[in-house]
Amino acid sequence: MLSKKATCNSHGQDSSYFLGWQEYEKNPYDPITNPSGIIQMGLAENQLSFDLLESWLASHPDAIALKQDGAFLFRELALFQDYHGLPAFKNALTEFMSEIRGNKVGFDPDKLVLTAGATSANETLMFCLADPGDAFLLPTPYYPGFDRDLKWRTGAEIVPIHCSSANGFKITKPALEDAYQRAAKRKLRVKGVLITNPSNPLGTTMTRDELDILINFIASQNIHLISDEIYSGTVFDFPGFISVKEVIKGRDDVSDKVHIVCSLSKDLGLPGFRVGAIYSNNNGVIAAATKMSSFGLISSQTQYLLSVMLSDKEFTRKYIAENKRRLAKRQQMLINGLEDAGIGCLNSNAGLFCWVDMRHLLKSKTFEGEMELWKKILYEVGLNISPGASCHCQEPGWFRVCFSNMSEDTLNLAMQRLKSFVDSGRHRTARSSNSMPFFAKWVRRLSPSERKSER
Repeated sequence: MLSKKATCNSHGQDSSYFLGWQEYEKNPYDPITNPSGIIQMGLAENQLSFDLLESWLASHPDAIALKQDGAFLFRELALFQDYHGLPAFKNALTEFMSEIRGNKVGFDPDKLVLTAGATSANETLMFCLADPGDAFLLPTPYYPGFDRDLKWRTGAEIVPIHCSSANGFKITKPALEDAYQRAAKRKLRVKGVLITNPSNPLGTTMTRDELDILINFIASQNIHLISDEIYSGTVFDFPGFISVKEVIKGRDDVSDKVHIVCSLSKDLGLPGFRVGAIYSNNNGVIAAATKMSSFGLISSQTQYLLSVMLSDKEFTRKYIAENKRRLAKRQQMLINGLEDAGIGCLNSNAGLFCWVDMRHLLKSKTFEGEMELWKKILYEVGLNISPGASCHCQEPGWFRVCFSNMSEDTLNLAMQRLKSFVDSGRHRTARSSNSMPFFAKWVRRLSPSERKSER
């Protein structure tokens, strides 16, 4: 017999966001062995700059070998288990955070808590700031995993801030006040607001006006603000990124109520390294979060390797610039492919995805219609994308489509499949009972050169 926590259904694993992943894993695309398989476009992973990381590693073998000045550090690192983290890594990480933000703000290593990824950081902040039954307000659309990360183990509640395509899904004061009032009607105590900036899934950065509205709102309500800034290093176009840390300069009334989450999963493309962090001016939060971090530590070997890498300023400077250039180029490839299929998307300047408008492809302007279209794209077109409903979008027909976790050839193939689907008009018809995907008839074998680039 299992516990109530083990058997409750608040994890969110039955969301279409996760179900699409499960279907992909059953039938993954491979250019050689499974050319009609499902292409994964629901994974916000940056694989565009691995060669830069690999080149650095090749030229710094001592870092991988856990050596310093020719001497092995294995014993020291294998025994190290202080959950405050390696000072050298915390120093390097805070300097990297400043560099990503154009050195407009600085970060104090003593106000940084290391966590096993941003998932752990966000959950830890929930444990620090909210009791079971307390609520955080989140602007929609938001990352589907927050239903799991923020609620499942903490018992906290999420109340959506309804944002609209009419203004590009920007946060407004009336939307904030409406969410706060709806929470009150549910007799929920609001402890704060959580935002992602740049936004996942929108791929946009928040304006100074939006951030000012948020800061003034939390000040008036005496609540907290968590700014999840894990995509801060993916901003590749105008108008650029404004960290909440810039906005609270001189605001002593809120300085201890604003907390930043950062990670190397997106900025450096290292989700498997499980490196995240909480930054806060609140001494109580830092003390509590540091204690909690003992349940999800970053290995000392990982900390050492990354401390050497991030301390190489010439490398980090070149990496940030080149990675942004590649992201911009890849985003434009996706936009061009979508436009060729008669599909538009929200103007965006950051992230690893686009917020794609397929409202005109719906058979009915409902979430049932959205799910029907999503299933056709998943099972017939062979693309796993994330429906807006899984992101709690209030308008059916929007989808998050990722572009940086695949090769150019795979992205081009995905766009060919989508265009063929739209041109065929099959989005208006009932799903076929034929188990063979309709695009299989024109799936082609790749040439040897294409196969090489695919890998």
